[in-house]
Amino acid sequence: MAWLVEELNRHIYNYHVLDAPTIPDAEYDRLFRELQELEAKHPDAVSVDTPTSRVGAAPIPEFSQVTHALPMLSLNNGFSDEDIDNFDRRVRDGLGRAQVAYAAELKFDGLAISLRYEDGVLLQAATRGDGYTGEDVTANIRTVKVIPLRLHGRSVPDVLEVRGEVLMFKQDFERLNQRQRDAGQREFANPRNAAAGSLRQLDARVTAQRSLRFFAYGIGVLEGADMPQSHSAVLDWFEQLGLPVSKERAVVNGCEGLLGYYRAIGEKRKSLPYEIDGVVYKVNSLADQARLGFVSRAPRFALAHKFPAEEALTLVQAIDVQVGRTGAITPVARLVPVSVGGVTVTNATLHNEDEVRRKDVRVGDTVVVRRAGDVIPEVLSVVLERRPHPAPAVYALPKACPVCGSHVVREEGEAVARCSGGLTCAAQRKEAIRHFAGRRMMDIEGLGDRYIDSLVECELIHGVADLYRLTLDDLLAMKRAADERDGTTPETVKQGKIATKWADNLLAAIEASKRPPLERLLFALGIRHVGESTAKTLADWLGSLALVRRAPAALLRVLPDIGGTVAEAIADFFAEPKNQQALDALLEAGVEPQGEHPPKAQLRERLDEVTLLAALDIPKMTEPRARQLLQDGRTLDDLAHLKIFSVFGLPDALVESLELWMATPGKRQLLQATAGLRRELLAQLPLQAAAGDEGPLAGKTFVLTGTLPTLSRDEAGAMIEAAGGKVSGSVSKKTSFVVAGAEAGSKLAKAEQLGVPVLDEDALRAMLAQGEEQ
Repeated sequence: MAWLVEELNRHIYNYHVLDAPTIPDAEYDRLFRELQELEAKHPDAVSVDTPTSRVGAAPIPEFSQVTHALPMLSLNNGFSDEDIDNFDRRVRDGLGRAQVAYAAELKFDGLAISLRYEDGVLLQAATRGDGYTGEDVTANIRTVKVIPLRLHGRSVPDVLEVRGEVLMFKQDFERLNQRQRDAGQREFANPRNAAAGSLRQLDARVTAQRSLRFFAYGIGVLEGADMPQSHSAVLDWFEQLGLPVSKERAVVNGCEGLLGYYRAIGEKRKSLPYEIDGVVYKVNSLADQARLGFVSRAPRFALAHKFPAEEALTLVQAIDVQVGRTGAITPVARLVPVSVGGVTVTNATLHNEDEVRRKDVRVGDTVVVRRAGDVIPEVLSVVLERRPHPAPAVYALPKACPVCGSHVVREEGEAVARCSGGLTCAAQRKEAIRHFAGRRMMDIEGLGDRYIDSLVECELIHGVADLYRLTLDDLLAMKRAADERDGTTPETVKQGKIATKWADNLLAAIEASKRPPLERLLFALGIRHVGESTAKTLADWLGSLALVRRAPAALLRVLPDIGGTVAEAIADFFAEPKNQQALDALLEAGVEPQGEHPPKAQLRERLDEVTLLAALDIPKMTEPRARQLLQDGRTLDDLAHLKIFSVFGLPDALVESLELWMATPGKRQLLQATAGLRRELLAQLPLQAAAGDEGPLAGKTFVLTGTLPTLSRDEAGAMIEAAGGKVSGSVSKKTSFVVAGAEAGSKLAKAEQLGVPVLDEDALRAMLAQGEEQ
């Protein structure tokens, strides 16, 4: 057990402090589990520095108070070159010297902490509090992996109180906020708030999940060892003890050295993995520090040199929206210009409609704006006491896209609203074309990002249909303009020699893409949530582009593996007239989907009226209630003409919901359209599926992984689908078989873990051949 504790703590230090892991994660996990098992058998022998204590202790009712043996005082601030010159002059005067050496380091934007080690073992951790009394957060600090539970080396002091800062790195902050968004919980405003909130959790298990970091920067109490002679020597000693110390430190001379360090860090600030709000200067000699002493609540020997303010007050003049390249609609506050962090800010993101409502930001409000590093400025809060009277109207997101006029859609459970005009919206144009031309979509070889950007910027294409109208002259003009813009005009062009082979090849590739399989064209349209598998389902079951374009969400929802969200996304896409116009333009330009066929015969059994009524997503309408409503020969057509539903013996809540749904504009017409399309399909479909229609692999799902000996994944997938099987990208309990080749990775491991049968290429071919014989 002692060996495991020492070994695991060494690996934790290598990984989290030195950023140089020495063993794979799986081996670390194996050692960790072994230690846990041993500790369970021998609880009396558990070490105080065991890494198993880092998972977090049980919740406590409240934090106890800790009185600091030596007060944790704050520093005076300086903001200008003159402030720094005055600080240096006061220090020189106080020491009677012409020049003084200073230790210069970062001022972290985190939470000050005191760590008390006795005989090298961490026994207590406390927050700064008011400088004299803080809170005991020992259980939480033990979860911070960069903080050693036992100091390194054999010669450790009897008592060492380490002063330092707990903080959260930018990437960990972003991941935390993403988890908060995914869970529908409130996001943290900045890394400092996230670190402070995480450290002050009464449940240390929550803290353990928050990826906190720590940097040591000073000594409070030292017993049983000689104090180093300088501050820089203290930090060097900390490193030997296994305590994390910032590398961004230096010893400089005089005011010139201080300002040089400040400017150098200012240039590096954006690239640092954590937030800082300035730098700290300390007289390097500890003997000189003692001579200078303290004034009031701050030391004379140190100063914090702050960067320009990161937050400021200003007025909201308007709230507009921006449309992102994927159609995301983001509210943006237009502000009275204000200097924040040395930059004039006129706009600030409000993230999404829920955030605007939560913060209650309105036009005319006075707001707090924050800008941190290169992060987009954001509105943090409203100063309610300055709100004008009468109060401005509550913000509401526009119903139509400000760029293209298409309707705005916000899916249930999603924080972000999106423009539905994916094929026509100028804001989404480059992304839509990039997706459309992709290898697994229309496969337009040679149409890379640079050409797409240039074609759009030269206004040669406004939508995907324009690709099929391009001429050789268009491409040459685009290339010439792009070269001039980028200053990369080839010497041959300057000499009058124009290369056209690339343009001929690109035009040939565009021409070759005009006859895609239906499923590839559907995938290429960029419909939200529609990937290869869903596009294949639409093509297989409905058979034609014309039918997919008309299908209401209720009908789409009854198809295999298409849930409510996906069905609504498809129906919303085709409900947007601009998308229909763009699709018509594509067909007029000569694009012809291949492999169209009548709807799949098995569709008949999914067109049951009860199933479709339940699939219309009427609140409180379950299948049993739908069956009750459609008894006695009533049909969907009949319901579409009814206004009163209280006579059918349904619960009052369902009657109210149904009548409200019917009264909503467009819903009654949706019911009629669903009923009409159902009748039309039933007239086209045979009474029963022909034998063998489904194929020998029908109902089976395959996952391909690794490199097969003779087949590419696309070829193997096509063979499986031709035999009626389905190809999926991920392994689950529902997977029928995994087909594995050389260098198969995590998918093979997942299959073995779940007990999913694994085939090689020969076994797959044998299965396909057996199906053909049958």
